[in-house]
Amino acid sequence: MNRTPAPADPYRRDLPAALRALRKLLHDGDDTTQVFLIMRALNGPAVRHRLARLLATPGGPAQIDKRVELADRLSDPAFVAAFAPGTVGATYRDFLRDTGYSAAGLAEVSKVDREPRVEEDACAWLGRRTRDVHDIWHVLTGYKADESLGEASLVAFSYAQAGGLGWAFIAAATALKSLRVTRGSAFARAVWEGYRNGRKARWLLAEDYESLLHEPLDAARRRLGIVEPKAYRAAQRLLAPALPASGAVGA
Repeated sequence: MNRTPAPADPYRRDLPAALRALRKLLHDGDDTTQVFLIMRALNGPAVRHRLARLLATPGGPAQIDKRVELADRLSDPAFVAAFAPGTVGATYRDFLRDTGYSAAGLAEVSKVDREPRVEEDACAWLGRRTRDVHDIWHVLTGYKADESLGEASLVAFSYAQAGGLGWAFIAAATALKSLRVTRGSAFARAVWEGYRNGRKARWLLAEDYESLLHEPLDAARRRLGIVEPKAYRAAQRLLAPALPASGAVGA
């Protein structure tokens, strides 16, 4: 009797695939596709932990029921234009203008799977949500998106917040590479600070982003426990001439 084989677990880890993508990413820090390949290869088990944590958070089950697609909301010009000056959303709007990035663009780059589409479930939605808040976290933390140091520091912050070996894999690799490239530890100290600051902050994945975007930026940072990244600022000043621009995480 022939049996249909059980479908492969879409959340399993694939270390060889992660290593291949990491080599390409370290060679070309602008190759953002490799970031998503690393995340897909290593972050799977963490998604289920995130979902369980969100379910146990006040308001979390309601967010899962609604399953707001942030990429769609953040791609709506009317929605983005409505934020008052000084709010998280207005700063995010300026971020998009200054960088040329977009929520839709990030979502498109993340579509790197060649496997059949994973059946829709809450884990898949939470994975997209984690992707879609990335640039909002740039705004909240103050880590610049147009430099390798800012991206690497946010990756470390994201590992502390979201778990997943993919974040740790990239943060550790870029910090180690920086020791060789810059011949100093300022870059690595900033990355380590990003992790520590992520541990100190409230769990950002539980936030209602449609409300958060309307909060004044400084007030939101205080409420969320996001502190000034002092080691990052010091590394910016020290390494500015040597930092690659626009690199996703290259050092």
